[in-house]
Amino acid sequence: MTTSSTAPEHPPVPLWNIANILTMVRCVMVPLFVVVAALYETSVPGRFVVCAIFVIAMVTDFLDGHLARSRNLITDFGKIMDPIADKGMTGAAFVMLSVWDYVPWWMTILILVREFGITIMRFTILKHGALPATISGKAKTMMQSIAIAFCLLPFELWWEPARWIGLALVAIAFVLTMWSGAINVRDGLRLRREALATLS
Repeated sequence: MTTSSTAPEHPPVPLWNIANILTMVRCVMVPLFVVVAALYETSVPGRFVVCAIFVIAMVTDFLDGHLARSRNLITDFGKIMDPIADKGMTGAAFVMLSVWDYVPWWMTILILVREFGITIMRFTILKHGALPATISGKAKTMMQSIAIAFCLLPFELWWEPARWIGLALVAIAFVLTMWSGAINVRDGLRLRREALATLS
């Protein structure tokens, strides 16, 4: 006599796993970053603290994604909160740099519209499929992180022309942000069109 098992091949992923905990830590770091950045714009030690908070947040962004994939800890909660935490931190950084009169407000506003617009688009087309990661998106994320970290460091407090280097890095990040956004819109529209075509 043979017996069959009805147990699932993989146990359910717990909500409070290490990947999701890192995501929530990053969410908490956003208001902390804003407060410290507001208090220590012209303080050299304070600027190092502000930059450290941002860098740690970006490291947790890499770690939670790596752990979720490598340990099969992917959850619906993580899929929703990870991009929100990511955009929240980079968005807060650009806003504070504009508050400091470092980055022009028009750049920050367009970057925020692009970032949150693409995130909303990704959620709305999930029923048709997920947008794959692209080289342009990875380049955008890397350049944004480099530009923000440079601007957060107190280089211009020591040497005023360093501000122009920071603005040049932000300009490169801005171009990559708009370019990758256009690619995401194109791919999203194609994904939706192909999904609807299979239903007709």
